[in-house]
Amino acid sequence: MQRLFSSQELPSEMRGAVVALGNFDGFHLGHQAVAGRAVEMARASGVPAIIATFDPHPVRHFRPDAAPFRLTTLDQRQALFAAAGADAMLVLEFGEAMAAMSADAFVEDLLVARLGVSAVVTGEDFVFGRGRGGSGETLNAAGERHGFAYARVAAVLDGGEPVSSSRIRAALQAGDCATATRLLTRPFAIAGTVQHGDKVGRTLGYPTANIDMGKYLRPRFGIYAVTGRLADGRVLHGAANVGIRPQFDPPKELLEPHFFDFSGDLYGAEIEVAFHAFLRGEAKFDSLDALMAQMARDCDEARAILARS
Repeated sequence: MQRLFSSQELPSEMRGAVVALGNFDGFHLGHQAVAGRAVEMARASGVPAIIATFDPHPVRHFRPDAAPFRLTTLDQRQALFAAAGADAMLVLEFGEAMAAMSADAFVEDLLVARLGVSAVVTGEDFVFGRGRGGSGETLNAAGERHGFAYARVAAVLDGGEPVSSSRIRAALQAGDCATATRLLTRPFAIAGTVQHGDKVGRTLGYPTANIDMGKYLRPRFGIYAVTGRLADGRVLHGAANVGIRPQFDPPKELLEPHFFDFSGDLYGAEIEVAFHAFLRGEAKFDSLDALMAQMARDCDEARAILARS
């Protein structure tokens, strides 16, 4: 699968593609419906299917001090888009130039002149261009002028409410892994490089793989049943602390998974940690012995949950 960037020359073989347009952060059920329609139309016409995603997220451009909220990295989105059947991911690099671009210029310069799209697919609430001036109506009218098709996909409902990234973020911040997993169709996962830490867990008999959460949304702080996927495809079961470690000074915000029955060296390794169930909130204990006893109970509970799933 190709990764294309809006600031670079686009390959000629991608002209005439069907393009799915959106942020697609999380690539949840609703996003999958949009992508699926685009792939279906592309296959029927014998042209490439491209999924276009904005990065950085426009919110980060307009509100640079906003708390971390991302559900996926570009690498994660690329893997998800490939699994959905897309031929390429187009990264719409959102900065001053794109923020100032009118909706008409976005259509004329990018979609028509550079990509020569045969069709565009969006969700029903997609807006674009300076001041959010473009919508499905804009794309439909432009398609009639320039000869490309436009399809708008209705929201996917869950429990009578539209599936959205906002709902998923709210579920994760409440520790509701079940709802997040259902809307995403997979557990929320944080990917990162294992760092050297204070090695406190090792001294307690529970070595952890410390991972900086970067720009990811912070789920509810506490203890989770998790799995970790290594670069070689191995999947490890474990329990993880997400938060600031109130038992130790100084407070340090980290994701710290402990993987059961694993004794290898993970320093420098790329790992993706998936959140399956929230066990309890962070707490400060009266002694290290009390903490270790609770950690043993947490691991037993996580093992049982992961064995069932």
